[in-house]
Amino acid sequence: MSVTPVKATVSTITTRDGVAIYFKDWGRGPAVVLSHGWPLSSDSWESQAFHLASNGFRVVTHDRRGHGRSSQPWDGNDMDHYADDLAQVIEALDLRDVSLFGFSTGGGEVARYVGRHGTGRIKKLGLISAVPPLMLKTDKNPGGLPIEVFDGLRAASLADRSKLYRDIASGPFFGFNRPGATVSQGMIDAFWLQGMQAGHKNAYDSIAAFSATDFTEDLKTFDRPTLIVHGDDDQIVPIDASAHAAKALVPHAVLKVYAGAPHGLADTHKDQLNNDILAFLKS
Repeated sequence: MSVTPVKATVSTITTRDGVAIYFKDWGRGPAVVLSHGWPLSSDSWESQAFHLASNGFRVVTHDRRGHGRSSQPWDGNDMDHYADDLAQVIEALDLRDVSLFGFSTGGGEVARYVGRHGTGRIKKLGLISAVPPLMLKTDKNPGGLPIEVFDGLRAASLADRSKLYRDIASGPFFGFNRPGATVSQGMIDAFWLQGMQAGHKNAYDSIAAFSATDFTEDLKTFDRPTLIVHGDDDQIVPIDASAHAAKALVPHAVLKVYAGAPHGLADTHKDQLNNDILAFLKS
């Protein structure tokens, strides 16, 4: 009786600067890559990944450097490195005609990927509750959030980041601070757990990466069909300085505004988002 040998499986790539990036590779079919938000991991996309993989797509989700199950380098916690890491995941798996979606910080990663690496491997693009073009208030971006908001995040992260993540999740991220909101302890716990998997230094540095990086020129290079989804009650990334401004820079994009939806709409409005992404992919 022959015994089938055990085979090693690979769930990480090692970048050119020696960082291990963890990824999941679900399903078969046209490739979809999903980039997650701060301070989360690829697990935050699991509802969308499950739905798409169950409907004829190959879905790759990765943990950004310093987050989830990827390694925690001291340096390189910035958008250029994030975008280059994403490019190396796509190259290592030899993905082509990829539909590339980014949630929140992941939307910045997607935009910077396009700006640095072009769209030669890309079929479609999606920005979900995404930070581009720029979160920080500047002279050229008067509608952004003041630096004090992000300094406050940094201070809270240093003081007690476990409490910070619980406060974000139980308050504005899912809109649980709104009158009459139905609070899910499960969503709060999942956010906290993913946040605490991230490296302390990595998550701290990432606050500057997602808030102060200007993606204006990156968005101007979007030359593929683009979907923008945002909630009009997003308290984390306000819609006027993000989705509406991004739509102005990517005129051909389809903008879908979810009435009353919070930042974390991939969970609170997962069925609506699943259907919209699937329809966009099939269009």
